[in-house]
Amino acid sequence: MAIFKPFRALRPVPEHAADVAALPYDVMNSEEARTMVEGNPYSFLHVDKAEIDLDPGVDLYSTDVYEKAAANLKALETDGICKQDATPMFYIYRQTMNGNSQTGLVGCAAIQDYMDGNIKRHELTRAEKEEDRVNHVTYCNANTGPIFLAYRQQDEIRQLMADWKATHEPTYDFMSSQGTVGNTVWVVDDPAVNAKLEAAFAGVDALYIADGHHRCASAARVGKNLRDAHPGYTGDEEFNFFLAVVFPADELAIMDYNRVVLLPDGMDKAGLFSAIEAKFDIDKTPMDQPYHPEARHTFGLYVEDKWYKLTAKAGTFPEDHPVESLDVSILQENLLAPVLHIGDPRVDPKIDFVGGIRGLEELERRCHEDMDIAFSMYPTSLDELMNIADAGLLMPPKSTWFEPKLLSGLFIHKFDD
Repeated sequence: MAIFKPFRALRPVPEHAADVAALPYDVMNSEEARTMVEGNPYSFLHVDKAEIDLDPGVDLYSTDVYEKAAANLKALETDGICKQDATPMFYIYRQTMNGNSQTGLVGCAAIQDYMDGNIKRHELTRAEKEEDRVNHVTYCNANTGPIFLAYRQQDEIRQLMADWKATHEPTYDFMSSQGTVGNTVWVVDDPAVNAKLEAAFAGVDALYIADGHHRCASAARVGKNLRDAHPGYTGDEEFNFFLAVVFPADELAIMDYNRVVLLPDGMDKAGLFSAIEAKFDIDKTPMDQPYHPEARHTFGLYVEDKWYKLTAKAGTFPEDHPVESLDVSILQENLLAPVLHIGDPRVDPKIDFVGGIRGLEELERRCHEDMDIAFSMYPTSLDELMNIADAGLLMPPKSTWFEPKLLSGLFIHKFDD
């Protein structure tokens, strides 16, 4: 069973929703963020990446940055750009990209469910990134970015949301600033419907973190810190919950998460092919265009301005193991580590990762600019993700890339004063 409850969102007034909404803080660097907010003082990047309003040389993890984030969040409210709802509600959030839609419910999940394993993870977190979000949430006294959760589809939940959308006008309906994603929000302001949705989620066995492991772990830490500081807490305080959007898994799409790599000194294409032929079949006829794998256990290889198809040989991996049979694992254990000497891909400077949203042309560009070869991947599936989480196992780093990204700033979850 999972707790998922309505809350009093601090959110933009409708005429400023498109101005406030911004991509999540971790998909761009500070310079890119500064460019994105030019001419827009209301962008939520002023909160999520507050260093853009300070000297470019500022330490990204300094107190000044967190204090500026809190001040900018407060200004959005005091200036009337964002207002907090008077009563707890759910919010239906639909995103449409390339003709496909995913519709989630915005609410608050329980930190205790995360601690108890009812909200399941599939990745490790990095200490410095987690600490950054702990400080950000603590100074802002709010969850500013939603965690992207998935659940196995429930007919009752889907029908309740469909009925509401069919009989009510959306409060927000706009295209993202990049012009590629439609964002539509319905405010569920009927207490009876909210109660039905909350009760329906009580029957969901588990929620799965699709994206936002660092935000989720940091929310749990902040909640613990505040509980420790308030020994008389009841468990109902807002800091015991965190902001999330939950989507039925069958509406979500994972894109490929590709790799660009530096070759070891002295290795050329012939040497590379020779080294990997023991574990992979290589179609040595170059392709006329970038190759996107069409099935599991196949890979595209870009080397010396040509694309080739690789197929993992039978017996190379245990097909019945949920982690070791992942394409990202097969590539790492049978090629990246033994041939290209990539030990820990999370920290090795000889490898970088490119989300599928950037296209395979970005892999070619990187190989011409700062890397030597590239691998295009077949996307990991939602079933693979959930099976691994159910088994209590972890995926290798950079296994999944979700699109579209949840926008930040449309919903803020404030803690109790």
